[in-house]
Amino acid sequence: MTEIIKTDAVIVGAGPCGLFAVFELGLLDIKAHVIDILDKVGGQCAELYPEKPIYDIPGLPVVTGQGLTDQLMEQIKPFDAEFHLSEMVESLERLPDGSFRLGTNADKIFECKVVIIAAGGGSFQPKKPPISNVDVYEGQSVFYAVRKMDAFKDKTVLIAGGGDSALDWTLNLAPVAKRVTLLHRRDDFRAAPDSVNKMRALVAEGKIDLVIGQVTELKGPDGKLEAAAVKLNNGSADEIACDALLPFFGLTMKLGPLAEWGLNLNENLIPVDTEKFETSEPGIYAIGDINTYPGKLKLILSGFHEAALMSQAAARRINPDRRIVFQYTTSSTNLQKKLGVA
Repeated sequence: MTEIIKTDAVIVGAGPCGLFAVFELGLLDIKAHVIDILDKVGGQCAELYPEKPIYDIPGLPVVTGQGLTDQLMEQIKPFDAEFHLSEMVESLERLPDGSFRLGTNADKIFECKVVIIAAGGGSFQPKKPPISNVDVYEGQSVFYAVRKMDAFKDKTVLIAGGGDSALDWTLNLAPVAKRVTLLHRRDDFRAAPDSVNKMRALVAEGKIDLVIGQVTELKGPDGKLEAAAVKLNNGSADEIACDALLPFFGLTMKLGPLAEWGLNLNENLIPVDTEKFETSEPGIYAIGDINTYPGKLKLILSGFHEAALMSQAAARRINPDRRIVFQYTTSSTNLQKKLGVA
């Protein structure tokens, strides 16, 4: 028999907005379980740019994606949230009393009073380069994200792509790697002009290489990359020696099973009100990049604001007979006790 996990709230998504929702719910004595398809917390911040600086978090002039994740995890420690990672919610049904039952692909069953969707753009997967044998090298020599720059120290790195990620990592890895080559199918880039100018300056100084063309084949035994065969834009063939390939061709966002939950959708986003951030289904809320409403800005700080208002509404739904008194953490000894600072 599958054990049924009963809780006040289930949060789908362990990115910054989902983590801050744990905090806001915790202040209101609401216990949360958090489910995420990734194998670690932090969402896109930790998965795609763990070492890339973020400059628009209030009170933090600069913080990395991993640094923000670490601080949010420290902030929610008092509330003992339980995390279920590498799991996807596959089913959702409303029970006769108005609560919900969720099932995951790990055969777990949750019963809760509210569901909070904080799934960013849904489950996301990198767009793979059209190379027949790329699967052989993935995880060993081909990587779709940079989790630690030191992993590329003294390596010969080939970066493919022409957007912000490709240019950012070309600039960031240039002083770390033994040699960096940027490969793009045309001599025109979609990245920020300042990044393009800095890249061209490094090329002019002979510190990195720029090749215009496309990878056609990877070479090397047992998943260990030694070189990439390239078709240049003049039609000729070439070979670039490298022991790591970083393809940055963007992400494919998929709602996955969320699309089957009976929610009103607008271009793969979930419309919500701006009072409670509730979806078309009472008791199901959506915060962060997954939602949409007039004036929506896809910023982490906007998601934090949404989490705060959502939590007040969720608390009233979970405990309809309880009077909720708004309190400030700076002056409330009750909240300070919950946080362990009183």
